[in-house]
Amino acid sequence: MLLREQGAPLPVITVHRILKRHGLVRIKDTHAPALQRFEHEAPNQLWQMDGKGEYRGGEASCFPLSILDDHSRYLLGLYGLRAFTAEQVYPCLVRTFERYGLPEAMLMDRGSIWWGTKNGYGLTWLSVRLIEQGIELRYGRPRHPQTQGKVERFHRTLDEAMRYRGKPQRLAEWDAALEKFRGVYNELRPHEALRMQRPAERYRASTRRYQRRPPRWEYPAGSTVCTLNDHGCLYWDKRNWFVCEALAGRRVQVEQVGKLLAVSYRHMYVREIDRARGCTYAMVWPRAAGKALRSPFGLPARLPNRGNLES
Repeated sequence: MLLREQGAPLPVITVHRILKRHGLVRIKDTHAPALQRFEHEAPNQLWQMDGKGEYRGGEASCFPLSILDDHSRYLLGLYGLRAFTAEQVYPCLVRTFERYGLPEAMLMDRGSIWWGTKNGYGLTWLSVRLIEQGIELRYGRPRHPQTQGKVERFHRTLDEAMRYRGKPQRLAEWDAALEKFRGVYNELRPHEALRMQRPAERYRASTRRYQRRPPRWEYPAGSTVCTLNDHGCLYWDKRNWFVCEALAGRRVQVEQVGKLLAVSYRHMYVREIDRARGCTYAMVWPRAAGKALRSPFGLPARLPNRGNLES
């Protein structure tokens, strides 16, 4: 396609032979196409976010963070981190939000940066910040990387580019190298899944703006609203029930059906409390999600492989 645009068209078979001659066609690249692909209808309905894993070499390692728009495959951010921690990831998210606005939802895996494994599982301080921007959180199924197939496929492309171009040998060189690759990926490289369009041709920035100080959330009139204590626990029926450590001191809404309590923070359900069994269960589900899945409440089902905490 690029050759044709530059006025030098070549037959596909000729291009294939040239690539094969230089050892650039591998058996693993000749897999059968996916039977069905899914994508959101418009930009910014869903962003996928993931860490690439460590790139070793030179004076230090690099841990890339990738943020990809589901509809357009537009690479919103590609950051070379010195360590994959929430403290390094969050400023990159803010930069991306300030540049492109906010998505309606974000899809992530169960990594400890955005899904805590302490105290019966639940939100981390970083995922709480995303909720406070009005973003719906979605988490992939455990041990199912295909849930984030687009960003996983992008990481394969990034690996191929690093092998071809060579990895930077100094920490200071990574940012420029990744940003240069991001430009090529978004602006120049045709994408087969987009019918040979470039991601930049399909993407437009969000009209939802990032708020450095999100306004106070107002729950519906008549709601039961409680403030969690310093340990993220809800005081109910003369005892403390664990909700989420990252929500310590924040106001939550509590809905009661029999011996069950559903706790939500802003627009997301975050915890189910079973008072009969003395357990709490992590859940992440939007309050305005339309038809809910089966559960004791008529609320969404709990997360697979959920954690629980004997309170």
